[in-house]
Order: sequence, then structure tokens, then C-alpha cells
Amino acid sequence: MIVRKIVDQQLKEFEIQEYVCDSLKRVGLSGVKLQMTPMGEKIIISASRPGMIVGRKGQSIRRLTSTLKRKFNLENPQIEINEIQDVNVDANIIAERIANSLEKFGPMRFKAIGHKAMEDVMNAGALGIEILISGKIPSSRAKKWRFYQGYLKKSGTVATEGVKTAYRAAQLKSGTVGIQVRIMPPDTVLPDDISIKSEEQQLNEANAKETAKESIVKEKTDAKEKKHKSEGAEEDKDSKKAKKTRKKKEDVTIESESEAGTTE
Repeated sequence: MIVRKIVDQQLKEFEIQEYVCDSLKRVGLSGVKLQMTPMGEKIIISASRPGMIVGRKGQSIRRLTSTLKRKFNLENPQIEINEIQDVNVDANIIAERIANSLEKFGPMRFKAIGHKAMEDVMNAGALGIEILISGKIPSSRAKKWRFYQGYLKKSGTVATEGVKTAYRAAQLKSGTVGIQVRIMPPDTVLPDDISIKSEEQQLNEANAKETAKESIVKEKTDAKEKKHKSEGAEEDKDSKKAKKTRKKKEDVTIESESEAGTTE
């Protein structure tokens, strides 16, 4: 039952993502996520133009909320919009931009569109980009065109986790054209990155290690001193208690002896 619930939840999230992507076009849509909260369902939409999603006086977002509630049987859907700051490094936005440009200017200018998108991504600081455009471009026979620049991983964990991939489709007069964009962002950490440190950096690191060792040794010695002090205080308390008990015993013996002398 738990597995079935998880599958149903994932299927529902996928259907919501597909519907939002189809209904929101030319808004720079990056991604859609669904979160279950105690107050209801929370739909997070990431886009580069949040004003177009909200609409005039919030009409568009209210309409989208009501349609999601009616179509997917949501109890209390709440839409949250996140604005994408670095637009030229997001693969979904670049793929949508290429698709809109192809639908607007036609298939004859696909090379200029591909090179312009590639130039924008590389100027934003990306390590590498690959654009694949497949379809009946520019002739009536289907072809696949590849635009690439920079360094891009094709295998390993970096390719699966570090490289951003997006798929879009453009509807042209000649038919449907598929667009695939793969971008390696500038903050990707490669396993073969090697940095040579200068002598100053090495000396600074050595000094930092020595200070860290000294602080650790000092903490240990302080802890030992505190422990010895606490043990000494406990010993003093025990000795005081022993003296008091001994004095009480002596007083008791003296009283008993005096009582015995009086009886005689």
C-alpha cells in the first residue's frame, strides 16, 4: 500500500508538471515541484518572468489555482513562484528560448538561433554546452544538428548529477522539432581539478594547523585541570564528612563513659 501511494503521488506530480508546462508558455519556466503540507498542496513554480504568471491583479494565478483544484482534485492548492536569477545557465529556460525562436523566425535561421544561445550560455560562465536540434530542418528530410562548445562530461556521476539537461519541442509547419540542451554550470566540481598552492598558502595552512593543535592541547589540559579540581573538591568534602562523623563518634563515646561513671 505504501508503494502504491508513492507511485500515485509521483504520477500526480508528473501530471501537474505537464499541465503547468503546457499552460504556461513564454514565461521562462524552469521547473515545477509539488509539496504536501498540513495546509494543503504547495506547488512551487520556478520561472524567469514571474509577473507573467501572476497576471494583471493576480487573475492568471487565480485561474491556474482554480483549474488545478478542479482538474486534479486538490484540496487547497497554494502556488509559490520563485524567480530565477541566473537565466543563461538554466537548461530548461535555454531550451524554451530556442523553441520559441524557431516558432517565431522559422527553421531557416536555426543556425543563428543555436549559436546565439550557445554564446549567451558561455558568456554566463558555463563550462560547456551542447544543443541538439532534430527534425525537418532546414529541408524536408529529418536531420540532427549539433552545436557544442566548452567542456562537457558524458559519463560518470558528474554527467548524471552535475550536468543540467532539458528537452523541448517546437511546432513548425514542417512538423515537430525536438530540442535537447545540456549545460555544465560554472559551480560544477570535477574530480580531476588540480590546484597548485603557493609557498605563502602552504605556510598559512601549516600555521593554521599548528594553532588548531595548540588549541586542542589547551582544551585537553583545561579539561584535566577542571577534573582534578573537581576530584580535589570531592576529596575535601569526603574528608570533612569523615571528620564530622569521627567527632560525632568521639562525642558519643565520651557521653557513654560519663553516663557509666555516674551510675557507678
